[in-house]
Amino acid sequence: MIYFALAKGRLADESAELLRKCGVDTSVLREDTRKLVLTSADGKYGFFLVKPTDVPTYVEAGVADVGIAGKDTLMEQDKDLYEMLDLRLGECRLCLAGYPDRKDALTNPHLRVATKYVNTAKKVFSERGEDVEIIHLNGSIELAPVTGLADVIFDIVQTGSTLKANGLAVLEDVFDHITARLVVNKVSLKTKAAEILPLIGKLREVVS
Repeated sequence: MIYFALAKGRLADESAELLRKCGVDTSVLREDTRKLVLTSADGKYGFFLVKPTDVPTYVEAGVADVGIAGKDTLMEQDKDLYEMLDLRLGECRLCLAGYPDRKDALTNPHLRVATKYVNTAKKVFSERGEDVEIIHLNGSIELAPVTGLADVIFDIVQTGSTLKANGLAVLEDVFDHITARLVVNKVSLKTKAAEILPLIGKLREVVS
């Protein structure tokens, strides 16, 4: 059996549709259930529905053989797994954002940056040779500049509507192609190659 770790929510639905086009029986994922562990009707596939940020952990540990996770999550966690394929789902950007009339804030030698992507932000600013204060937040990141907690935020942007609603704007695109990626456990790729490699090939065809 091949076990998948899928992010709960819209990405799981989009992932299920991609897998269906590759011949994977994903009908169980369309059922109205609160179960988090599901098995396909043909008994060939198992599905774990987890938080998006937990997908890499399940795959790295080998609990799941294959997972679908956002590139932002993969960069932030830097887990020991194989990133096999860009699935081109949920495209967005990782940006620095703040008040549009304060773009010079980025040159502030005491810049305060609010983000949930702490490791990625540290790496970005370290590579630039800039010493900034990183403030870790888990949600409602846009609130940080509004309340004065931070000068700017480092966050995912898709449509920009939430930024606009809070009087903010993108000041700089840092990573402009953040999409869902197919990741595979290193051991599983060897021990279950006969099942996993053809699936990757089919997914590549469907995506392209």
